[in-house]
Amino acid sequence: LDVERLAARRGDVALFAGLGFSIAGGEALSVTGPNGSGKTTLLRIVAGLTTPAEGEVRWQRQAVRPFDPRIRNAVAFNGHLPALKDELTAQENLEISVALDEHPAAAEAIAAALEAVALTRQKALPVRCLSQGQRRRIGLARLHLSQRPLWILDEPLTALDADAIDLLGALLERHLDRGGLCVAAS
Repeated sequence: LDVERLAARRGDVALFAGLGFSIAGGEALSVTGPNGSGKTTLLRIVAGLTTPAEGEVRWQRQAVRPFDPRIRNAVAFNGHLPALKDELTAQENLEISVALDEHPAAAEAIAAALEAVALTRQKALPVRCLSQGQRRRIGLARLHLSQRPLWILDEPLTALDADAIDLLGALLERHLDRGGLCVAAS
């Protein structure tokens, strides 16, 4: 992943300009800064969800534009909002999420992912009944199942307890050991 001369604006306000970085397989980049500094905007640009004011994002040495299938098919995006349907169960939300993937997971893999994030007992509950931390664990289950090489994580530690933070660390370590990449904002 290569980013060159990236700039973003919110109205008349420049969030950042001239930003550049490169990360290769097995590497992670941590993006830090105060609230409102453009961290989420940067992640959305890199994920192919937002157009930069200036600059270029390259995936596998090829320039990609917003909504380019090459970058969108490479990215597992976990935003600071969990993107869940409250009326569906944890299991149903995960099934729907992975069904959209190029290689959807089998029912056994979904059950194993929910077990890995300690949601086996809650898998049949409507998401509206779950705590914020349990909702975030569904996102961790998505990462557990993900085969996409580029993880983009926005505020990944929000609402997670110590056990879930350790779980995220183990998932990220496994992903990087397999040659994956990660850009995370905090």
